[in-house]
Amino acid sequence: QLQLVESGGGLVQPGGSLRLSCAASGFTLNYYTIGWFRQAPGKEREGVSCINNSGGSTNYADSVKGRFTISRDNAKNTVYLQMNSLKPEDTAIYYCAAVHGVYRQCVIGGSSDYDYWGQGTQVTVSS
Repeated sequence: QLQLVESGGGLVQPGGSLRLSCAASGFTLNYYTIGWFRQAPGKEREGVSCINNSGGSTNYADSVKGRFTISRDNAKNTVYLQMNSLKPEDTAIYYCAAVHGVYRQCVIGGSSDYDYWGQGTQVTVSS
């Protein structure tokens, strides 16, 4: 069974950091582009970041550029999202998603561009 599982969410104060993990089971991530999305209460799901299969291309939403870093360890079949300088507006459920394909560049795209999704992990930024 193909599955993505996010972890690492929690409650953090403004200015703090969290590292989210997205672990795959049932398939290898080597040939998948991975995206991170988030959805805040009452808002649409938005793309946050993506990384291509080799890790050589990454992309970020303007709202997180310079604060978030996406990376992957294909040997561990895991993708990470390091989130620094967190703000209250970063509060949301964070999802990772995978789309099969080997691409030189990654484009975050929309939800419909991805084939597999995790169940999400809650990130709350509050004092």
